[in-house]
Parts: sequence; structure tokens; C-alpha cells
Amino acid sequence: MGLYHYRPTVADLRARKARGDKLTMLFVETPEEARAAAAAGIDMLSIIDPLWTPDMREAAGNCFVQVGLLYGELVTAEDYLRAAFRAMNIGGDCVYCSAAPDIQKALCDNGIPVVAHVGLIPSQCTWTGGFKAVGKTADSARAVWDHVKRLEEIGCFGAELEVVPDRVAEVIAKNTPLLMLGMGAGAHADAQYLFAEDVLGHGTNKAPRHAKTYRNFAAEFARLQTERIAAFAEFKADVSSGTYPANEHVVPIADDEFAAFEAFVSAT
Repeated sequence: MGLYHYRPTVADLRARKARGDKLTMLFVETPEEARAAAAAGIDMLSIIDPLWTPDMREAAGNCFVQVGLLYGELVTAEDYLRAAFRAMNIGGDCVYCSAAPDIQKALCDNGIPVVAHVGLIPSQCTWTGGFKAVGKTADSARAVWDHVKRLEEIGCFGAELEVVPDRVAEVIAKNTPLLMLGMGAGAHADAQYLFAEDVLGHGTNKAPRHAKTYRNFAAEFARLQTERIAAFAEFKADVSSGTYPANEHVVPIADDEFAAFEAFVSAT
């Protein structure tokens, strides 16, 4: 499975960054997606905390898993620490945290590998003008750079680098020990990170500019829904007509045993 016959560690991924290896990362939501990603040799998975279970860990195989701690549902540093330790105890390899620096530092100080977020941060994008690129001016690019440097000081392991110019991303990735997980940040980020629903073409929201769709699952899901409705309707019709259940669907009883049972019922 990729370079490893075991699950890679933070140290392994740092070594791969140093070698210039290009990593792959997917956001997945089901065991089927996680299992497929592992079979395909995807390096890293992102799975949000409410979906992170022992079954998902097993499905993820040898993939390095980032467990997303939900911004806004957790509040205090203690909330985040409890959630992070729970995620790691299930088998998470790092946690994603876009909360305040003091909370990120609390996690780092407790030895938990933390991935932060820079550039377009969806949960805080009102400060940068909404869902649009960040770092297109020298001042904006400098702000992203400064943010990365603060994360280094805190002790973070990596950061999602979302929707920034590719040349800005290249400079940052080459000048930080953090693993830069690129979403719309060009070819020079340390990993290319996409959502499985975009790769498979079944997202309910408009796919972002940086997404690439490799399959049209939306059409297949629509076909399956049509078939699902038809099958349910046929079942209803069979029940109404008496076609179902048929002889092959029922449990038989020998005639003498049934006669004895009927005699018992009649006598009561």
C-alpha cells in the first residue's frame, strides 16, 4: 500500500516532504469511501469527528487519518482536548483544529499532532471577504505567511492551505517545516487534498474551481434511486396481489404435526 506496509507516522510524512514526495489526501464520509481510498493507496484521509469510529479506523487501513474537530461545536480548550484524546484513542493519527492559537497550542503541548488552516478558512472567511481566494496581493500573501509562522511557533504539524496563488503556496511550502495540505493551492503544496464527493461527482454543492471530477456517481445514484422506487413498488404490488410471499418464502410443517397442533387449539 504505497510506500508503507504499515500506517505512516508524522515522522514518515515529514521525511516524505523533505524528499519532495507528492502526497494525496481525501475527505471521506463513509467506510466504503475510506476502504476504497486505502485500496487505491491514498496517503491521507480527513474524517470529521462525529463520523470517526473504530469501524472507520478499520476501513481506513494503512491511511494516515486526520480527524476533524468541529469548530463551533467545541468551545473551550478542555472541550478540544477531550475530543482530541478520544479521536487519538480510536486510532487517529492527527487532529484538525481551526480554533484560536491558545487552543491549538494546548493540543500541541499535550503531544497531539495538530493540522491547522490558513488561506481561505471557511469557518472564518467573513474576515477575508467570503469564499474567495486569499493571498492575491503582497499584503494578503504576507498575512498567510505570518499565520504559518505563528503555527510553527505553536508547534503544529501541518496546515490546510486553501485557495491561495500557486506561487505563494510554493514559497510557503518550501520555507516551512509544516506539511502544507493544498486545496486549490497549486502543484507545489506537499499534498493534494480533495473531497471524495467531488472526485466521485455526487456533491450537492457546486464543486470548487480546484476540484477535479473523475466519475459521475450522481447519475448512477439517480439510476439506483429509480430502481429502488421500482423495486419497492413491485414489492407492494406483489403483497396486494398475493404473489408474495410464495411457497419458497414460508416455513413448512409436516401434516401430522400441523394436525396435532390444530387439535390442541380446538380443544382449548
